[in-house]
Amino acid sequence: MTTNIFECINAILIKEQELPVTALAEEIRSLVQRWHYEWWTEADKSKTKLTPLAEASLAEQYQLSLQMRLDPACETIYTMFDGDNNGVVDLQAWTCSCKRFQLEQLPCAHVMIAIRHMRGDVYDFCFDYYLS
Repeated sequence: MTTNIFECINAILIKEQELPVTALAEEIRSLVQRWHYEWWTEADKSKTKLTPLAEASLAEQYQLSLQMRLDPACETIYTMFDGDNNGVVDLQAWTCSCKRFQLEQLPCAHVMIAIRHMRGDVYDFCFDYYLS
């Protein structure tokens, strides 16, 4: 599999390459439209708010957060202790000292325990990209 999107589409449209430019453009439009429909149909079947990969990551981080101890500094800043990977979370700024929250834009274990403490909704702290 290639990482170049043009090579990928070129490989799919081998027969259509002999068509005139306007017909080729229509084939490409039709292909992209079909892909888009298939993706949305699959997403519509989802029973969760997030994509399956994002839901799996949240479940894993939730399990890790159960082993942590929380020390609130104020209503949006928390320090978490779990032995090796202590963390400081600022929910208002959407930051965590482990940087996983900023990198993945999904709650890490430190953020997860802070959200639980304030009785918030974990989905409010997930980037829209992961919505299904």
